[in-house]
Amino acid sequence: MASISRVRRLAASVISAAAAVALLAGCTVTALQSQYDNADNKGYIAGSGVTEIKPADRKAPVVFSGTTEDGTTFSSKAYKGDVIVVNFWYAGCPPCRLEAKDVQKLNAQFQGKGVQFVGVNTRDDGPSAKSYDKTFGITYPSILDADSGKVQLAFSGAYRPNSTPTTLILDKEGRIAARVEGPINDQPSTVQTLITSALAETTP
Repeated sequence: MASISRVRRLAASVISAAAAVALLAGCTVTALQSQYDNADNKGYIAGSGVTEIKPADRKAPVVFSGTTEDGTTFSSKAYKGDVIVVNFWYAGCPPCRLEAKDVQKLNAQFQGKGVQFVGVNTRDDGPSAKSYDKTFGITYPSILDADSGKVQLAFSGAYRPNSTPTTLILDKEGRIAARVEGPINDQPSTVQTLITSALAETTP
């Protein structure tokens, strides 16, 4: 009898645990559904590695500069009034290599339309960066940030690049308007839309 009682108690525990898991799963689905349903009431929309920040919720402009792979200086101040697309990468990063041609295609698409692309190389020296550019046909400049880390530090706020690659889109005032974590090759149209949206915004 004692053995049967233990089996019954064990069965009851398993059923209770299953019910709890089902309840938690239901809460998770409800929470995610609520996030999408109420996205217009939040400061950002997140999903699939993409975060878009409303103009009213954007922080102060990010100002950065550094030496590029060809020895020239890139300064964000020179592109005030333009949308700046900042791509964090390094040559040995497999997902960076996967997205490289798609980033370059976007660069070509928006060239001369008030959009400036710039890479931030977090690990390599000039020759390595140039070799990468040649391999993938990259024509936009990249700041070499491995030694100083100054550009990475400039983007160390709430929407910092948490992974490599990360692409940040700065609005015409230099504020972070969107962040795409991970390679963009699976969703280049999403990045295109984010850039187009930033371009369409009017400045005060």
